[in-house]
Amino acid sequence: MSHSSNALDDLCVNTIRTLSMDAVQKAASGHPGMPMGMADAAYVLWTKFLKHNPANPDWYDRDRFILSAGHGSILLYSLLHLTGYELSLEELKNLRQLDSLTPGHPEVHLTPGVETTTGPLGQGFATGVGMAMAEAHLAEKFNRDGYSITDHYTYGIVSDGDLMEGIAQEAASLAGHLKLGKLIYLYDDNEISIDGSTDLAFTENVQERFKANEWHTISIDGHDRQAVEDAVKEAQQVTDKPSLISCRTHIGFGSPNKQDSSASHGAPLGEEEIQKTKENLGWDYEEKFHIPDEVLAHFRQAKEKGAEENQQWKELFEQYKAGFPDQAEEFQGSVNRVLPADLDSFLPEFEADEEGMATRASSGKVIQKLSENIPQLIGGSADLTGSNKTWMDEAGIFSASNYGGRNIHFGVREHAMGAALNGMALHKGVIPFGGTFLIFSDYCRPAIRLAALSHIASVFVFTHDSIGLGGDGPTHQPVEHLASFRAMPNALVLRPADANEVAWAWKAALEYTDGPALLALTRQSVPTFERNADNRANNTLKGAYILADAGKDTPDVILMGSGSEVQLAMEARKKLREQNIDARVVSMPSWELFRQQDETYKQSVLPKEVTTRISVEAAATFGWREWVGSGGTAIGVDRFGASAPYKEIFERYGITADRIVDEAHKLLG
Repeated sequence: MSHSSNALDDLCVNTIRTLSMDAVQKAASGHPGMPMGMADAAYVLWTKFLKHNPANPDWYDRDRFILSAGHGSILLYSLLHLTGYELSLEELKNLRQLDSLTPGHPEVHLTPGVETTTGPLGQGFATGVGMAMAEAHLAEKFNRDGYSITDHYTYGIVSDGDLMEGIAQEAASLAGHLKLGKLIYLYDDNEISIDGSTDLAFTENVQERFKANEWHTISIDGHDRQAVEDAVKEAQQVTDKPSLISCRTHIGFGSPNKQDSSASHGAPLGEEEIQKTKENLGWDYEEKFHIPDEVLAHFRQAKEKGAEENQQWKELFEQYKAGFPDQAEEFQGSVNRVLPADLDSFLPEFEADEEGMATRASSGKVIQKLSENIPQLIGGSADLTGSNKTWMDEAGIFSASNYGGRNIHFGVREHAMGAALNGMALHKGVIPFGGTFLIFSDYCRPAIRLAALSHIASVFVFTHDSIGLGGDGPTHQPVEHLASFRAMPNALVLRPADANEVAWAWKAALEYTDGPALLALTRQSVPTFERNADNRANNTLKGAYILADAGKDTPDVILMGSGSEVQLAMEARKKLREQNIDARVVSMPSWELFRQQDETYKQSVLPKEVTTRISVEAAATFGWREWVGSGGTAIGVDRFGASAPYKEIFERYGITADRIVDEAHKLLG
């Protein structure tokens, strides 16, 4: 018998197939076809190449494996169970059930060994590019001769559906440009999608497209295990290009009636067909979810091998520590996302100034200070560096010739940028940020949502945050975006009102690790407010605070807002005072942070007894009712913007101090 069809290998691969069939059948829903088709290739990758330690899934120098075709989750769960991760056979039997560790699509932080949340097609593909970028950066930064403390691959299984998504093209183009040689994807080329044969909608030459994107490409029979092994070895030898290995496979492999059919993609095969398939595969076991002893013993060698590799790395790192103590300390701090203890001390402080500056400009100054003091800060912009003010002097450009650089040019690829940030954050060792206009958050929203769902601490710098950007007009003026991000669980939205709030908003963003932090910043200048003991800018961390109080204990009216409109509330307060109306101004940079405060604090800022409240924000009013109450008024922009100098648009849309004064009079009767 030839090596490629070794009987034990056959049995191992068929164990993956039968577990997949049985689990999907028991769940009465799921995707058996892809796991059955990719079982050979995944088996070779996991037993012959993947460097991982099932007993320590977070070991830093492990290879990363991404199942971008997340619908085939049972393939990954089977491999995790078989190789010895903390994922029991019971969990496989509970596929897609409430509270199981085996949800319908893989979720990072839920299941040990899952590297990223996948399911929305293309996301895994692009997230892996971010992981490979982080690996390249940390290798260049910390490795020394004889001490490769960062030396691992990012592998993935991608599908026809992944490659049809636009994000995959963005990410493939970026990865090829950056020459990420340690990125190796196995493409499940089975020519079947949900609607039927892929040629209904997809007839391009995938190999040629990836060649054009400067990838190394290989085509093989995905069921020929020797060919898979040879292809991965070849891909590893090509160090200046990412690799795509097209594995021609049969979806639903072995199923007499559903192989090569979309019928096996997203539904159980049915008891009868499973029986026939098992016979067809020469599977002699009656019992469902059966794992032959010799199969388990073979797969579980991963535990011993992984523990050994992990131990060797630890010993190497101990020697590294002795030889390069400073680098070792910085490396450990970076991997554990340790922020400097004196972070507050180097946040810039800005003098009060009527003219002030755009919050994007003060953010640029803050980023500069942070980059000088936080060496793991890395990031850039989707081709808007000068507009987003994301440049870090002295940090170099991250490129194929300088992976040690920290300024990343993502190109006009907002979606890939968002997913790459997620990949970098998940990889650990860097704190990634990415910039674009707030309007173009639309182009990276699926990646932001996955960051929120997966508790990934990516930082987004969104400038040009309202109709205040003026002449570029409604195509570039965000209206509904703040409301939609505030509606997203785990997303931290920060819209600072002046330069000093910006500094503390950045601190809040860096300290937030439960999801993405989104900074919304202005294009137009805003005043830098006077500060005193009562309205210190560090109150930004509380989400809302009294910026200027009324002259008496209980104000007549509370004016509140965020970002560039807080100055209008301040102006209106002055005008109302001249009319003997006492107003309190509350700056609300972050609803999420304010909600986290205790009741006493919230009551001190927004006392229940004051129902005359007005909010002002140059964005959709949706959501402000929570703060102004049923008796209050929300001033905002509930229609699309216009192309004109920004002051004229504000005037036309009633986003003015005079309008606030008028509304206050109406409320006070």
